[in-house]
Formats: sequence, structure tokens, C-alpha cells
Amino acid sequence: MSQHRTACDVEAQSKKRALQILSQLITEDLPELDPDEVFMSMTARERLGSTGLGKGVAIPHCRLKSCTQAVAALMQLHNGIDYDAIDGEPVDLVFALMVPEDSHDTHLQVLAALVERLNQPDYLQAIRAAKDQEALYQAAISLD
Repeated sequence: MSQHRTACDVEAQSKKRALQILSQLITEDLPELDPDEVFMSMTARERLGSTGLGKGVAIPHCRLKSCTQAVAALMQLHNGIDYDAIDGEPVDLVFALMVPEDSHDTHLQVLAALVERLNQPDYLQAIRAAKDQEALYQAAISLD
């Protein structure tokens, strides 16, 4: 994840809008990736089952042919949105992950590491407390 792929206090009224904003955020500096393709891939993955983990967190993810390396993004939403999360609670933190189409092992390893980190209450609290993009990025990459 890089700082320019984090966004703090984002206004999104729906899951669809959050995924659209994430698609733009992810592809902003990656000309080989098309935001519409990213959006469609993440939406297709959501149709298989919601990536809303509970505790206000979602991890939309997908594999893309045009993706050459693992790419992550993080959005902290101004208000929680209905995301069909497993616990039925609104989602206010959205971590996105994209990997190359043939990176099955990398995809699973990164997802597992991210889920483990997101199960730490102090980590979630630090991310939710961030007031700007820099603070959000620093909280996200902290290993404390």
C-alpha cells in the first residue's frame, strides 16, 4: 500500500459507490489498469459473497489479468454503509486488494495476513482515529 492509495473521511452512500471510488483510487497512478475493469472485477467477486468481514471492515479483492503486482488501497468512510457484512453491521473501513490473475498463493497469503491484522482491536482503533490521509497511511502500516 502507498500513501496515495489511502483516503480518509470519504463520503460514499453505498457499497457500489465505495467500490467505484476505490477503483479510481487504485488505478490513479497505474495506467495499465482500467478503473472500470477493476470495478467490474470487484463487483463480480462481491456477487459470489460479501467481503464484509464484520466489525465495520470489508476487504474487496480480485485477481486481474492486467495487474502485474499486488496492489492495496484503504478507505476510511465518513459514515458506515450497508455492505452485507457477515455481522450485519455497517462498514466504515474498506481495504482493497488486487493481484495478478495467476497469483493464487500470493492472493491468499496477503488476505490471510490482512485479516489477522484486522482482528486486532488496537489496529482498527488507530485506523478509525486517523484524521487525514497521512495519519491513515501511518496507522495502516504500523506494526505496533
